[in-house]
Order: sequence, then C-alpha cells, then structure tokens
Amino acid sequence: MPSLTRTKSIAELISASEAHSGRLRRHLGLWSLVALGIGSVIGAGIFTLTGTAAAGLQFDFQSIYKAPVLDLLMHGRNALGVTGRPGAGPGISLSFLLVAVACGFAALCYAELASMIPVAGSAYTYAYATMGEIFAWIIGWDLILEYAVSNMAVAVGFSAYLNDLLENVTGFRLPESLSNPVFVEDKPTGAIFNLPAFLLIMVLTWILVRGVRESSRANNWMVVIKIAAILLFVFGASRAVNTANWHPFLPNGFSGVLTGGAIVFFTYIGFDSVSTAAEECKQPQRNMPLGILITLAACAILYAAVALVLTGIARWDTLNNAAPVANALKMLGYNRLRLIVTIGALLGMISSLLVFQYGQARIWFAMSRDRLLPALFSRVHPKYETPHVSTWIAGFVVGIPAGILDIGTLGDLTNIGTLFAFVVVSAGVIILRRKQPAYPRGFRVPWVPFLPLLSMACCLVLMLSLPLETWIRFVVWLLIGLAIYFLYSRKQTPAT
Repeated sequence: MPSLTRTKSIAELISASEAHSGRLRRHLGLWSLVALGIGSVIGAGIFTLTGTAAAGLQFDFQSIYKAPVLDLLMHGRNALGVTGRPGAGPGISLSFLLVAVACGFAALCYAELASMIPVAGSAYTYAYATMGEIFAWIIGWDLILEYAVSNMAVAVGFSAYLNDLLENVTGFRLPESLSNPVFVEDKPTGAIFNLPAFLLIMVLTWILVRGVRESSRANNWMVVIKIAAILLFVFGASRAVNTANWHPFLPNGFSGVLTGGAIVFFTYIGFDSVSTAAEECKQPQRNMPLGILITLAACAILYAAVALVLTGIARWDTLNNAAPVANALKMLGYNRLRLIVTIGALLGMISSLLVFQYGQARIWFAMSRDRLLPALFSRVHPKYETPHVSTWIAGFVVGIPAGILDIGTLGDLTNIGTLFAFVVVSAGVIILRRKQPAYPRGFRVPWVPFLPLLSMACCLVLMLSLPLETWIRFVVWLLIGLAIYFLYSRKQTPAT
C-alpha cells in the first residue's frame, strides 16, 4: 500500500506525461489560452448577475440550512432574521475591480505552479506534487464535481435562453415537454426530456473529440463574437447614459461595494481552467502565466465596463431581475441591440460549456494516468490525439442529468469546489518554495508566503459565506470520493 502522503516529484510528473503511450500534443498558443480563459469566465452572468449585485439581494431564510455559515458563526440564530443585503449601486464597477484584485492573488499562485508543472490536471496535479496522493485525490474528485455541476446548470439555462430567442425572432417555441427539465426541486414538471440541453452537450463533446486545435478554433470564434456583443452593448448603449443615474455612486457606502463583490466574485471563476491545458500548450513556462493573468485582466475590464454602462442607462435599484441588461434595453427601445445581447449570452454559455467539458476530461485523463481511475480514461484517440473516452463519458455524465434535472439549486457546489481548489493551489506555492526553492520557475509569485496566505484567507471567508446546505452536500461528495479511493484507487497505485 502506498503512503497516503506519497508525492510525485515535478520531474516524475513531467516524465510520465512524456512517456505515456497516448501523450497529448502541444497545439495551443498564448491567444488560444486567453480565449479558453475568457470563454470559461465570461458567460451569461455578465448580462444578469451585474444587475443583481448592483440592486442587492433579498433573502428569506426559512431554514438554518439556507443561512451562510459565516453569519451563523457570527450571529447564531439571529442570522435567520436577515432579510436582505445592500447593493453596490453604480459602485458595482468598483466591486468588479476589487474582486479582480482578490482573484489575482489566486491567479498568481496558479501562474507559478502552471509554469513549473506543465502537465494536465491543474490543481489535482499540483496537489500531487506538494501534498501527496490523498490530497490529490480529494482535489481531483472535487474538480470533477465542480465542472460537472457547473455545466449541468449552464446547459439547462441555455435551453431557456434558446427558447426565448426563437420566440423573439421567429415566434416559434420548442414544446415545453422537450425543452424543460423533467424535475424542478424534486417535483415533476410533466416534461419528457430537456432535449436542447442534452444535444448541445453532445455536439460540444463531438467537437472536443475531433481535436484540441479544432475545439480551440471553435472557441476562439465564439469568444470573438461574444466580446463583440459586449463591446456593442458598451458603446451602443453609452449614448443613452444618464449621468444622474450614477448619483449617488455609492448609495449604500463601501459596505455595499463589498456586498456586491461577494456576489460577483463567482463570475470570475473559470480562469483556473486555463491551467488544465498546460500539457497541450506551446512554451508553457511563458504562456501559461501570461494566459492566466491576461484572462483575468481582460475579464475585469469587460465586467467593469458593462456595469458602468448598465447603471448609467437604468436606475441601480430597478435592476434586480432575471435579465437586467435585456430589460433595460427594452425600456430604451433598443431592440436590435437587445437581440445582439441575447446572442452574446447564448455564445457565452456555449463557450463556457466547451471549456469546462475540455477541462473535466483532462482532469479524468490525468487521474487515470496516475492509476487513480481506470486506464480507459487515459486512452488517447490515435488520429485526433484527444482523450476521447474521457471526453465522451464526461459528455454523457453532464448531458443526461441536464436533460432531466434543474440543478440550479446546486450551483453553489461549483463555488465551494473552486474556492477549495484555490486554497490548495495557494498552499502548494508555499510548500514548493520551501521544498524546492531553486527549481526553475517561469513565473514567481511576489511576497511569498504573505500573498498566498492572503489568497487562502480570501477564499476561506468566501467559502464561509456559502449556505450550510452547500457545505453538507460538499462533505457528502468528498466522503463518497474517499470511499472510492480506499476501496479502489489506493490499491492500484504502486507502493513506495
């Protein structure tokens, strides 16, 4: 039996990736990496969550399980009396910039490890190199949950957006029996299957199997069109900005900016997916850090610009609705621009799905190569040079539940899983600085250990801001994973 804390050296990880019978090829340049990052970070949320964070959230906690853990720790039962949290108002643009700085701490840590360990697997591989096999398994199992739940939710949302677009353009809607989830909150809806959600996942899976170069080109085009839609909104709607809507700029003071930041933090989740492409990246020591940091900077600018224009064309306290950008444009009579925004939102969802399905297959591939998952997950297609078995299995694992369930209520599992990965990666930087200070790094995080510790602290506070029920579900998932590890995976790895 191997030691639970058995680590793999960086040289061993790189050697295994190069010696593997079905090694992945390096096709991706810097701008393809940036496109992957923007594709995963910016989805429909830029057109929806921006308004929610500006207007504030209204809560009606009827159960202790719905209350944020941090509130319970600080206020006990009084936390259940919370009825709302102030919005940032026009200051939501500041919230986006502040959150970009906070996310930047974790991004810097990812950049250093990605430049040192240019191997598929992202945080899973970094954990194997720094903390040991049991921690690598935990974070790999966590990433499987993160990517799968996120894509199920996005696929269901895509189906709803598609129906709205069809109705607005053609007057035709898909039958509800074939475009709605079968169950919503465990209650049957009368639908047979959410066909658009399932078919979209299957089409993206086929594209991903065909090759990373082809997948990257498809994503590049979607990202270009998505950015164009965002810029058209920013410059097109700026003509209708009424500066009176920006006064007061901070209607709820700086506390409103912080609250807005807590809400929009999760719109930045996804920049870490760039690191899953490390093994297929050209010049990873240079391009991986640049790809991660450019992604974060570009997304921060786009988010802040949309927020500033949106709060300029509509009063901030009117934006707490499901489609604040589309509704604000409707009130202005900008219907053509509204259509462009809807198309941009759809492409944002598709590119996000593509990148996360790509990343999920690479996590499974890396875990299989380390013998923690069955060998079939690391098979590489002889012609397309992609982990085709992992990709198809990931497609069905996401596509079938997306056709049956409305799992939006489980969306916080994505957030807690990602934040947990951020904590592990930040800790990994500190560990490797102590264990291998002389190892060459394409990028170095400044002010170690202070900055990684700050990253860990920010992530832990945000994890505690999530509901107790999310923590319970997260722990149950990890316990299931540990059972699989001790019953199967640990027996497959060689003893040392």
